[in-house]
Amino acid sequence: MRAGVTSYAAVDLGASSGRVMVGRVGPDSLELSEVHRFPNRPVRVPEGLRWDVLGLYAGVLAGLRAAGPVDSVGIDSWAVDYGLLDADGALLGNPVHYRDSRTEGVAEKVWATVPAEELYAATGLQYAPFNTLYQLAAARGSAQLARAERLLLIPDLLAYWLTGEQGTELTNASTTQLIDPRTRDWAHGVAERLGIDLDLFAPLRRPGDPAGVLRPEVLEETGLTGPVPVTAVGSHDTASAVAAVPADGERFAYICTGTWSLAGLELHAPVLTEESRAANFTNELGLDGTVRYLRNIMGLWLLQECVRAWGEPDLGALLLEAAEVPALRSVVDAGDAAFLAPGRMPERIADACRASGQPVPVSPAEVTRCILDSLALAHRKAVEDAQRLAGQSVDVVHIVGGGTRNALLCQLTADACGLPVVAGPAEAAALGNVLVQARAHGLVGDLAGMRRLLVRTQPLTRYEPRGGTQRWQAAQARLARA
Repeated sequence: MRAGVTSYAAVDLGASSGRVMVGRVGPDSLELSEVHRFPNRPVRVPEGLRWDVLGLYAGVLAGLRAAGPVDSVGIDSWAVDYGLLDADGALLGNPVHYRDSRTEGVAEKVWATVPAEELYAATGLQYAPFNTLYQLAAARGSAQLARAERLLLIPDLLAYWLTGEQGTELTNASTTQLIDPRTRDWAHGVAERLGIDLDLFAPLRRPGDPAGVLRPEVLEETGLTGPVPVTAVGSHDTASAVAAVPADGERFAYICTGTWSLAGLELHAPVLTEESRAANFTNELGLDGTVRYLRNIMGLWLLQECVRAWGEPDLGALLLEAAEVPALRSVVDAGDAAFLAPGRMPERIADACRASGQPVPVSPAEVTRCILDSLALAHRKAVEDAQRLAGQSVDVVHIVGGGTRNALLCQLTADACGLPVVAGPAEAAALGNVLVQARAHGLVGDLAGMRRLLVRTQPLTRYEPRGGTQRWQAAQARLARA
């Protein structure tokens, strides 16, 4: 290890795979390497779709063993899902997957007690059928919930197994629809009206807070020498990814791309207007008092499911073919809940085009171009709407996450938005995870300082918009009429 360089393990869990990355941070250096990757395969059992959280934990332990000596560990993952513990701290069954059908029709029952407008005014969270609030409403009366003494969101559950310490990290808690984004504390009135016991949740902690040290048994299994602290990071992977947006100043929009696209602005206060609710924007919490004002878009899940259905063809070749397909021939609403469930994605996209009277894409290249055009169009709409609703203009769009490797999507997003796109870093969530740990240990400064280090050390690609945006406006209008 170079003198003055400190190593941090970032456990970064996605919806289809997990990995452990090691970040090495120095006064003017930031390097990241992947030391272990493992699958994240949900399992369908008779009672529904579940996460194999024990398999994930085994992958985390194997990753820490491969990481070698580290100065701290941080964990980030997807949002909303949780594990329930009994009075002895034992897990009560595998956590339910957010794509499980148990929340179908639940929102309407919740709204009968707390109308959607009041819920948004109190929590600022966009409607999504899988929000933790609706999951808890769906679980009401179940034997499992009746036995539960503690609820831990996925990153907090894994941190508990590593350390024996329980906590609820704030950025992830803000996705539950049980946090007031103004006070950055629990929305006690909402929980009381809906009969949700907030004592189920462990005390809130913030990014940078200590989250315990690795238990002796974990040290023995991983070969690490203690004490090794676990540091709370932006444990919602989007919070970590937004922290790693290499922006200069505040006039930027961001799009975190991967299985989902999360497009919006970084604000200093939530936007809780009825117009914002109607536009389905969410106010999630970020670092240093910031608000992630964004819209969830279905994202590259659409393409991932199609590629799976086609037998895993070469993605690079497929994107080259898609680039030759005429632009905006057919588009779909990339935020439509009709695309949420797995399976038959090419057929569902074709059905949506047929129903709206557009040409039906047939070949994989045509379907792929339809998906990427649709995503770029959804990015444009989200960036436009966010600026209007928040009263904040932007000069550039930053794309971070796995979608930065898709040059066609990045270019189409620049074209659609009529703004330059800066793509990178691809490993934004892991980098944000590492940087929060480094900051907690005094190695980097504030959020702006973290971003300056990213600009100096990470490869970035700039895409300039080509031509005017008139055809994108026309396609947007066509989709709105469908």
